[in-house]
Amino acid sequence: MGGPIDKSRKAIKKEQHDSSPPVAEFEGPQSHLGAGAGKGVLGTHVPLLKEQQETEAERGHPVKLEVHPAQAANKRPRAGQPGSSVPPEDVHTVEEGGREVKLPLEVGTFMECEWKQGQYHRAKIIERRKRSDAPDYEYYVHYINFNRRMDAWTTLDHVDLTTVATSEAELSAVVTESGGRTRNQKRKIEDVHEEEEHHGEFDQNALREHEEFTKVKNVERIELGRYEMETWYFSPLPQEYNMCKMLYFCEYDLMFFKERQQMLQHLKRSRIQHPPGDEIYRNANVSMFEIDGKKEKLFCQNLCYLAKLFLDHKTLFYDVDLFLFYVLCECDERGAHVVGYFSKEKSSEDGYNLACILTLPPYQRKGYGKFLISISYELSKIENKVGTPERPLSDLGLVSYRGYWTRELLKVLKDYQGTISLKELSEMTAIKVEDVVSTLQHLNLIQYQKGQHVICAAPKLIERNLKEAGSAGLAVDPSKIVWTPYHAEREYANYRG
Repeated sequence: MGGPIDKSRKAIKKEQHDSSPPVAEFEGPQSHLGAGAGKGVLGTHVPLLKEQQETEAERGHPVKLEVHPAQAANKRPRAGQPGSSVPPEDVHTVEEGGREVKLPLEVGTFMECEWKQGQYHRAKIIERRKRSDAPDYEYYVHYINFNRRMDAWTTLDHVDLTTVATSEAELSAVVTESGGRTRNQKRKIEDVHEEEEHHGEFDQNALREHEEFTKVKNVERIELGRYEMETWYFSPLPQEYNMCKMLYFCEYDLMFFKERQQMLQHLKRSRIQHPPGDEIYRNANVSMFEIDGKKEKLFCQNLCYLAKLFLDHKTLFYDVDLFLFYVLCECDERGAHVVGYFSKEKSSEDGYNLACILTLPPYQRKGYGKFLISISYELSKIENKVGTPERPLSDLGLVSYRGYWTRELLKVLKDYQGTISLKELSEMTAIKVEDVVSTLQHLNLIQYQKGQHVICAAPKLIERNLKEAGSAGLAVDPSKIVWTPYHAEREYANYRG
């Protein structure tokens, strides 16, 4: 990965290798997982297409046609589905705290469950299944008022059976009667409490349907390069990869396998050490690749399967052919390792410069998310366009973007001499006028006088707001960008020869 970038659009070309299976054409409906809440800043595109036929050595059997996430969820094998019968020999009663409790516990039961390190929290049983290593059952629980990514499988060893109840109200009464948690336990729970995400375009029926189909994580953990990660959400993987405790991803082409040995064999045959596509940015050990969803369908599909394991509440219908993916990597002597990505439409009628964005968990809180937002605007500046992320934004997405908008707008206002219009401010920063207005209103730096907006920004107020906006994270050096904007007519001409 060393050496200077070739000053052309294709700074690094994809290396061909014999072990890559052919890419199948898209068939049937395609699913797009939108950003943030439904379509904004925290989503991804997931093409549910006919998977390629892979060699016996790599995955052991061909991958079948995958369809809508709803159908995928219905197909996945489960033991002990809601409403399923329990063998009579499994049913028994135990006495806990003077109460008789019937086992196995029913789906929909409420109780207090150990969350971590002896801390108990109210939970609801979402699913149950017979354990393979013991004669009893294990339960998939959702911790009340916690984000769904905290849902997990647990056993009776971690359940307070004295608090078993049929409703949340009954559970509250039982916990109150028994004295509840200690003040210290309550404080610890409140410190880590996370509100549910804003659900954006989902109405209540669609939200219930989505959560029913995706209520159980189908993969518990993944290995990607030198990191092992706990997954957060359901991903519509091909059926034979559902209910895997561990899935192994090749860190370069993102092919995934059930067995680590299969992944290592694939890695030995693969000669690439970076994502496909064109390297458009490199600064020290940070690199970014632009990948055309039409040209590299398989990689983009695998990227989406991976991303969906950490994203929720995103389902819209699109085709990756229509999108460009920008993959951020950390580089070392072993190659380029995927950190995160964002995607955007090739031609957006609404002027969107970002559709979806994700930083993988091991790389979060290192400034990479801010870097992805920043470089999306730097590309807009090269295009001589103003940009904005897809709407609606999730609550966390709005916080991230408002921080970026605040820093960029106030840096201009701090150094600018004379008067400046909102349109000029928008053109200088590539931030859409509506986002300029909303940000300045949030900062109380704009007033509406005599039918027009007037910016009122005292130097001390600007300095204070800049400090409150926080760090810009990993900075983008615009001089390191080697990029030519996508041109549909030119691509069509090249295709025609």
